[in-house]
Amino acid sequence: MSESTPSYLTTRELAELLRIKERKVYDLAASGEVPCVRVVGKLLFPKDEVATWMAASRSGPVVASRQLPLILAGSHDPLLEWALRQSGSGLAAFFDGSLDGITRLGRADAAACATHIRETDGWNIDTVRRILGEAPVVLIEFARRQCGLIVESGNPRKVAAVADLKPLRFARRQPGAGGQRLFEMLAQEAGVDVSALAGPQAPAKTEDDVARLVLDGKADAAFGLAAMAEQYRLGFIPLAEDRTDLLVWRRAYFDPPFQRLLRFLASGDFADRASEMSGYDISGAGTVHYNATTP
Repeated sequence: MSESTPSYLTTRELAELLRIKERKVYDLAASGEVPCVRVVGKLLFPKDEVATWMAASRSGPVVASRQLPLILAGSHDPLLEWALRQSGSGLAAFFDGSLDGITRLGRADAAACATHIRETDGWNIDTVRRILGEAPVVLIEFARRQCGLIVESGNPRKVAAVADLKPLRFARRQPGAGGQRLFEMLAQEAGVDVSALAGPQAPAKTEDDVARLVLDGKADAAFGLAAMAEQYRLGFIPLAEDRTDLLVWRRAYFDPPFQRLLRFLASGDFADRASEMSGYDISGAGTVHYNATTP
């Protein structure tokens, strides 16, 4: 797909692609059967995710048929980034958000990805099934993390809740980031229109980037990790705990790079590092939360 073309399909465009009526597209979106986002009341359908969703619906087994690149995509996490280096796994990182990671994995452009997408009854599983169908993948817990509002050191603006953000400059993440989606859910519950918030319009791509916008005075607040607030000596208001999982193709799970990473995640060095960083709970690390039924 050309970079100059829109990344999203409209309801009409998706209907034309599938050769169905627009009403059916609305029904698919309402039932959660097709990947979509809602922006200022309008439904949009991410092209890459729709392509992956369509591929997962074809007859016959869904397999990663070509050689998988040694890439771990998806959500940025500072502890995971450190573990990839320290473990000697040989896996390269490409962090551009949870949904981007799942989509790249579905196209076999990555062997694994990190994801933390909040769902009605938990984390990640329904999204993986919706986008990848019954592709032979495994979802393994990495860590639970304390998330909240990152504010200036000393919290001079007295921010205590999402509702206090209305007059402030807020740093955003990209739409496919799990943290941005979690924040939008919390904002909706608080009656805050995220699109009306002032602040930098260019999205921050990583947890580090979004914290630095506050540190550099380009934003008054951001939604991010306790660990990043502590690293940059910024203020922090806890709001939620997320669960970050590693999604991996089943055959890549048994390959040496991912096995090296898993062994390191069970090591004392990893536990020590996690305890040094604020807001991490790794007691469930390695727990398998989903293993697709496809042989």
